[in-house]
Amino acid sequence: MTDPRSSTVSAARRRAAIDALRRGAVPENGLDLLATGLDRFESALEAELDAVVSGASVFKAVRGEYGSGKTFFTRWLGERAKQRGFAVAEIQISETETPLHRLETVYRRLTERLTTASFPPSALRPVIDAWFYALEEDALAQGATEDELADAVEKLLTARLSEVSRHAPSFATALRGYRAALAQGDEATASAVLAWLGGQPHVAAAARRSAGVRGDLDHFGALGFLQGLLTVLCDSGHRGLFLVLDEVETLQRVRSDARDKALNALRQLIDEVHSGRFPGLYLIITGTPAFYDGQQGVQRLAPLAQRLATDFTTDPRFDNPRAVQLRLPGFTQDSLVGLGITIRDLYAAGASAPDRVKALADDGYIADLAGAVGGALGGKVGVAPRIYLKKLVGDVLDRIDQFEDFDPRQHYRLTVSSGELTEVERNLAAAACADEIDLDIE
Repeated sequence: MTDPRSSTVSAARRRAAIDALRRGAVPENGLDLLATGLDRFESALEAELDAVVSGASVFKAVRGEYGSGKTFFTRWLGERAKQRGFAVAEIQISETETPLHRLETVYRRLTERLTTASFPPSALRPVIDAWFYALEEDALAQGATEDELADAVEKLLTARLSEVSRHAPSFATALRGYRAALAQGDEATASAVLAWLGGQPHVAAAARRSAGVRGDLDHFGALGFLQGLLTVLCDSGHRGLFLVLDEVETLQRVRSDARDKALNALRQLIDEVHSGRFPGLYLIITGTPAFYDGQQGVQRLAPLAQRLATDFTTDPRFDNPRAVQLRLPGFTQDSLVGLGITIRDLYAAGASAPDRVKALADDGYIADLAGAVGGALGGKVGVAPRIYLKKLVGDVLDRIDQFEDFDPRQHYRLTVSSGELTEVERNLAAAACADEIDLDIE
């Protein structure tokens, strides 16, 4: 039966989703079109988003093996948050680019990747400009004249950021410097001050002096700046910030001293979220079970392990979606086939030859292809989705749609070469293959 979502989606959303799958990537948008098996989480997650809109803050940890859909899950939830008016940022944790023990770097990546329903990354400047506009509107609504507007805005700025200024007074100072530079028509200085406000290092000393700030943002100042950014976001009409720290399991591969600092930084973040310091923040991390349960990860720091402790000894059907940790069970052969059928129907809805696509890539063929790709990866069905969907779209559906005489059962031989696999996929497939696997689907 055709998924009704396939026939109602816009051509642009359909094309964006299909193009990403063709590249072997997780789509940035339109994930609701592909979501399967996430229904059981929806009610609890919607309630948490509602709580954040009301001024609460939420921390969530997602666990799952490679290929279980952690990135898909967080982007799916982030898309729902954005539809509710949240700003969204996704950060990949890595030893070299974004080490978790340096929160000033995490904050910088957040501002670089900040996006809203109206603006792509980086949305920092539009958000701040919208905030100043909102302050002006509020001042005028309170009776300020044009001559009094600047002073009235200054008073509102001071009042709105009073709590932030207790921890990071330079955040408000930089905002004043940014506004002053704009008023003087000095775009270069305004941009430089905005870069400093976004945590960028090596901002010109003249710009910093002009704004009345010094040095670069440090680890502890980053928490104050995050608090300030949340205030600006909520004051400028956004319902909150949905922040993803993806692939936190990479901490297991760093030096022990850096790992300990990173784990402690994570504990500090969780405690600050739960203390109520960050109203309007939904913070979510992703990691593998080994990270949460192993001695090189969370278990290395007992206070952190206590905060993340969740009972997963019961049947996964009874996992509590309100718990601090969510378990993604990963794909089975059946769920992989179901996803393939969903993609096939989505593709067919925008194809030039939809009937041919559905006839030649019927449910039976979809199942055969899923089994073959799983076999190519050493029987590890759980890590097959990325390469499976890439093959399905790029090698099979595209050819059926473009070539009238192409029949995948006759003309297509699945080939999975080591060069197109990620390092994890390659390691998992190593036991089943050498450099290349040829499998007939007949």
